[in-house]
Amino acid sequence: MPTVEVADLKDGDFLVDVREDDEWQAGHAEGALHIPISEFVARYGELTEAAPQDGRVNVICRSGGRSAQVTMYLVQQGIEAVNVDGGMQVWAAVGRPVVTDAGEPGFVL
Repeated sequence: MPTVEVADLKDGDFLVDVREDDEWQAGHAEGALHIPISEFVARYGELTEAAPQDGRVNVICRSGGRSAQVTMYLVQQGIEAVNVDGGMQVWAAVGRPVVTDAGEPGFVL
């Protein structure tokens, strides 16, 4: 399973959040693309349109389980994808910003 540590992500790295809507609304990484795992296959085209053509797709969920599943799916599709180790829980714990859609401070549900 290809993984990346939260600390190794730079501002501007492409991030797709596969948590469900209620989790996303509570708080997410600013600039992340939101495609819930329950809709991922049906909305796959949104990812391929948004993802950088020559860059890596960093996949995140709450703790790493769901994002691992999506990462493996993407790798099977020939996309360079990595699972963000520890997910949004680690993201928040190391002090990375968590925001709502309104740009207000959020939290990890």
